[in-house]
Amino acid sequence: MTERTLILVKPDGVKRGLSGEVLRRIEAKGYTLVAVELRKATPELLAEHYAEHVGKPFYDPLVEFMLSGPVLAVVAEGQRVIEGFRVLAGPTDPTTAPPGSIRGDLARTWDLPVIHNIVHGSDSPESAEREIGIWFPGI
Repeated sequence: MTERTLILVKPDGVKRGLSGEVLRRIEAKGYTLVAVELRKATPELLAEHYAEHVGKPFYDPLVEFMLSGPVLAVVAEGQRVIEGFRVLAGPTDPTTAPPGSIRGDLARTWDLPVIHNIVHGSDSPESAEREIGIWFPGI
């Protein structure tokens, strides 16, 4: 089943020049890039994107971090791309992410909070549809 997902290269990944490596891994896995845009997120966009996290202790630091620099927003398409990209990304905590995953190979958390983990990927078809609509209306 072909599906689409939203992938974000977070400000730490963009700042460290890892966007190309993330895109290379997505394409090497066989997924198609449908849309790619480097942009500066707004508080309003992030409030909509992270709406389910409002009120949680990590919400404000997460929004502050996501506003700290440009974000590379990507829509990727392919067979089971949501599940596949989440495996490619690795667990949220880069310390436990296995070698070969984006977070296991590229993220550094020994002096940073876990939210500095290079990428975001939609976690379900419903989330993907909602998130793509927020970042890429009309796609």
